Amino acid sequence: MDLHRMFPREVPRREFLKTCLTATALMGLPFRLSSQVVKAAESAERPPVVWLHFQECTGCSESLLRSSHPTVSKLILDLISLDYHETLMAGAGAQAEASLHDSLQTNHGKYFLVVEGAIPTAQGGIFCKVGGKTALASLQEAAAGAAAILCIGTCASFGGIQAISPNPTGAVGVRELVKDKPIVNISGCPPNPYNFLSTILYYLTFKRLPELDNLGRPKFAYGRKIHEHCERRPHFDAGRFAQAYGDAGHAAGYCLYKLGCKGPATYANCSVQRFNDIGVWPVSMGHPCIGCTEPDILFKLPIDAKVQIHDPTPFDSYAPAHLKEKGKGPHPVTTGLVGLAAGTALGAAALFAKKLPAQVEPHKADSHEADSA
Repeated sequence: MDLHRMFPREVPRREFLKTCLTATALMGLPFRLSSQVVKAAESAERPPVVWLHFQECTGCSESLLRSSHPTVSKLILDLISLDYHETLMAGAGAQAEASLHDSLQTNHGKYFLVVEGAIPTAQGGIFCKVGGKTALASLQEAAAGAAAILCIGTCASFGGIQAISPNPTGAVGVRELVKDKPIVNISGCPPNPYNFLSTILYYLTFKRLPELDNLGRPKFAYGRKIHEHCERRPHFDAGRFAQAYGDAGHAAGYCLYKLGCKGPATYANCSVQRFNDIGVWPVSMGHPCIGCTEPDILFKLPIDAKVQIHDPTPFDSYAPAHLKEKGKGPHPVTTGLVGLAAGTALGAAALFAKKLPAQVEPHKADSHEADSA
């Protein structure tokens, strides 16, 4: 079957270059390396990918289907060779299992293994079976010949909602079971599909996986906190917080920290990359970040619980954000702190002055000025 005849649409060169430039920027690479990313994307070398589903909701695959730079058909047909994916493949039953077996054998040591969903381990893993095999057995078989493993979503990365106490199925993430393969965790519920795409392009460009953080996540996507680039950050710094859903502060776009936003403790690029190619993400729509990329936040803290951070409100030395009367001066506490700081500075200057020579000879002063010049 010639898949290119089924999908005859040619991708415009402008759209292709835009995809490569976006991925280059997302990976934190300098612009001059964009040509290497383009070259890697144009290469006939397409890494084979085997995509396994276990305990999950298919939300990670659904987010991938909604990406458009590139479209999923461009990704599957031109950038990677998706040999097995239960949701996207045409085959089913024995035909699908045969395709999986052939890919594992033919591409041994070369294919990427993508895992979506947690793996149950209790009672021999009987809580999830595909093709008569437990998820545990399928993972062990597929991992043995993989060049690397990409865990897409928080369930595959850290266990997700299935691993929450009391965890009756004994659900765990991949890294708890596989110890001898490179593992990249692309966490999120769901993760941004471009973090997955950029990881693939990084490998195609540099023939190695990107630098990872202590949780195995690509630093280019999970290296900074959401809070640092949030559009509501100025309101946080000024002490303007929504107190309840639908109140005046919420309607005005004030910071959602007091409604339980986990952005100050969550590492991800959601506030920069965003979703659905229309510039939206939960916080922009008025819902607090729930920390879905973090193993110790998602489903383990109530949505309305505030994470512990330093200085959740402005320092007293800041000018007040709200003045009840026009022209009203600073708060007495502010005035006191500023006066204390000024007094300290003047005292230090006086002490320093006492240590200086009482008189400087003219020729020494001229020499000093010449040296300074």
